[in-house]
Amino acid sequence: MKLLTHNMLRSHVTGVTRGFPLIIRADEVKVSSVDFNREFITHMIPKLEWEALVETAESLGYGSGLPRELLSGYEKDDDFLKKVHYVLLEVEVTEGALKCPESGTEFPITRGIPNMLINADES
Repeated sequence: MKLLTHNMLRSHVTGVTRGFPLIIRADEVKVSSVDFNREFITHMIPKLEWEALVETAESLGYGSGLPRELLSGYEKDDDFLKKVHYVLLEVEVTEGALKCPESGTEFPITRGIPNMLINADES
């Protein structure tokens, strides 16, 4: 699961009001090279929950170089855009779990795919 995906997921357990960000447990992380696409990264940044991305990247050991707050003018900073690209698209949790911060419900990540299905007794 790429960190871009993680940043878009929320817990959907019934009654949960604070289901973001999901807490990530990474048992296995893979880093793969992905071609840099400046336009894609520039357009994705405003859609991100920036603080959650930085905290998640840091918790996995891949957050160095990302500022705590998004700076204005980032669109023109290729060094910054490449760091964001790396964290969003090249770092992938292949095995682990996501945990709802409110209910504690865990969703497994297997072969890079998060399973967000819940049992009837958890909904």
